[in-house]
Amino acid sequence: MYIYPENLRAAPTLFLWRLKDLAVIGIGALISVFAMAQIGFTVPLVITLAYAFLAIRFEDTSILDFLKYAVKYFFVDQQEFRWKLQ
Repeated sequence: MYIYPENLRAAPTLFLWRLKDLAVIGIGALISVFAMAQIGFTVPLVITLAYAFLAIRFEDTSILDFLKYAVKYFFVDQQEFRWKLQ
């Protein structure tokens, strides 16, 4: 089910993810399957599943977006507070 946005400016989505996220999840799944089949290494699978969960979009936002905004607000950007006398 391919849904193209009505305003033609938002990113196209497929089911619960953006198409870009689906590409990342697909490539991660391929790497995970090869890693598990060859050396029994499950860490890429866990990372791929975590990314797939965090990238689920609901009403044009995702948990991953919220975490990015929170990290940027609390750790990256300097907060400036100014006191004014009235």
